[in-house]
Amino acid sequence: MLQFKCFFQFALVLIMAISQAVSAYPGTSAHVTQGGMTDLTPEGTQPGLNFELEPPNNCSTCHKALSTATPDFNYLPSSTWEGSMMANATRDPLFWAALDIANNDVPGIGDFCLRCHTPSGWYGGRVAKDGAGSIVDGTDGCLLLGDMTTEDNMDSDYSGVSCHLCHRLDPTGPDGETAAIGSGILWVDDEDCDQGFGPCRKGPYDYPDNHPNEAPHAWSRSTHILSAGFCGACHDISSPVLTGNTPLVTQLVDGVSTGRAMPLERTYTEWILSDFGAELFNDGGGERGDNGLLVTPVNNSCQGCHMPLLDQDDALVCRFTDPGSRTDAGRSHLIAGGSSWMPQVLKALYGDDLNRNEAFDAATAAALNMLQNNSAEISLSDAGSTIMMGSVNVRITNLTGHKLPTGYPEGRRMWLNIQASDADGALVFESGAYDLATAILTEDPQAKVYEILQGIWNSTDNECVTEQNGNKVFHFVLNNCIAKDNRIPPLGFKGATNPEVAPVGITYPFEDDRPNVLVNYDETPYQFAIPVGAVLPITVTAALKYQSVSKEYIDFLADESSAQGIPSENQMCNRTSDVGPGDQSRSQFMQQIWNDNGKSAPVDMVTTSLEVNPQ
Repeated sequence: MLQFKCFFQFALVLIMAISQAVSAYPGTSAHVTQGGMTDLTPEGTQPGLNFELEPPNNCSTCHKALSTATPDFNYLPSSTWEGSMMANATRDPLFWAALDIANNDVPGIGDFCLRCHTPSGWYGGRVAKDGAGSIVDGTDGCLLLGDMTTEDNMDSDYSGVSCHLCHRLDPTGPDGETAAIGSGILWVDDEDCDQGFGPCRKGPYDYPDNHPNEAPHAWSRSTHILSAGFCGACHDISSPVLTGNTPLVTQLVDGVSTGRAMPLERTYTEWILSDFGAELFNDGGGERGDNGLLVTPVNNSCQGCHMPLLDQDDALVCRFTDPGSRTDAGRSHLIAGGSSWMPQVLKALYGDDLNRNEAFDAATAAALNMLQNNSAEISLSDAGSTIMMGSVNVRITNLTGHKLPTGYPEGRRMWLNIQASDADGALVFESGAYDLATAILTEDPQAKVYEILQGIWNSTDNECVTEQNGNKVFHFVLNNCIAKDNRIPPLGFKGATNPEVAPVGITYPFEDDRPNVLVNYDETPYQFAIPVGAVLPITVTAALKYQSVSKEYIDFLADESSAQGIPSENQMCNRTSDVGPGDQSRSQFMQQIWNDNGKSAPVDMVTTSLEVNPQ
């Protein structure tokens, strides 16, 4: 259990757990800091800032709409950011449920997770170490200020990835240290730039002298904030790297170590190996940034899709400037991805207390738009149906700049639902059926489920194990192998032989004119019997469905939490809160709200139909 213990007991448990976790990997060593605790986050800016991260409320004075009814609510940075998963990374109940399991698997690993999910708490020294390098026991989040319903002020560490963090980031360290893309290794500007104001706010603009819309606070132009590497810092995640560049868990392929840290998420790498990244880097199209990475003014970068340019005629980024001052120049801070369900969960839990119901709705709408209009195309073709047997091919084309789907792998999946009905509407065939009431996906022999399954290598049976007693398991901090990765590559993907991102369990063909580049589509054949008496023609409907949180993942978190005796949050943190989990374990709380909020019902991304009329 992760209850607050005396330091020496905690350190002993931690060292034993780390030793067990890495014993299978000769040469792996841990960096033991003052007091005996393993430092899982030794790189990048450390806690103990000269200028603490300011809360979002300090920015909202100028950058938030006065009312949700005014037009500027749709594009002012604070207003749009408030509903995003970036803003709510510390409120996300799924994160907390997963954190408990991770801390149980490797005590203290929460330091690694919380660095990205609560920058104010981590840099403020309320997680695993303070600015003096001494140890605090906050890797379970119990020492954070405030709670999920606390306003985004100095009394809260629950403001997620905040304005002041992103707009203070540098491409290199204060002594010229090279930026390392990935795993939340960030360099935070900590120098006073304007006689007591503190660090300059960094943005993409360079104002001419005496420009009427110039920011009233200290600022500096940053090309780093425009680069894809800026996003890659938190969207290429590996098993923690310790002293000597030795990963806590190394990746195995067929039981052989690659010598690399286990890739937990590789969205940035997927992008950089695609035409979206390669075109910009190889063709000279764009401006080199402060860190040598390419700034991408065109819409091929992460920001191009996830923070598109504002196109409203009256767009602005500060409510004290003229409407239209940022048309085609400012960028949306909705930062939409594939998560359309979780903003609605957060709305149900905390929307009224935070006064951001409309912001959560806007985030959901943006995510649905991303999923349904900007992610995939679908087509159906008759593959030679006969009077007795229907035969069709379904092609899914990936329109994104990374794999489809991408991101954190556990519980996230996409699949094809195929239905064939006769002219009277009688269903004669279905593959990939999903029961909304039970949240069970039927994986029939022809079902196509796009996902990445990571597991733990079993050297006895020479296999990557992803199940135990017939149930899927999700020990992401212990996983050291990839059992399946059939996600659809992006256009121009050159990662066929890269063990971190190569397809596993599927063979994608190469393009005809580029022998090292995988196609960005998947074609799946389906066959089904046409019963005697079926009224022709047969209509085949294909739907590509996306689900961010599966039943298997929710059940695993709850079952593992129960089996390991993980206590309620109040017991763990020695408090009597009635916010969030309270008297439940975080996994029990997550399972409850999953059940109460539609069980993360899948989203229909794209659909199409075809009449099959065999003679």
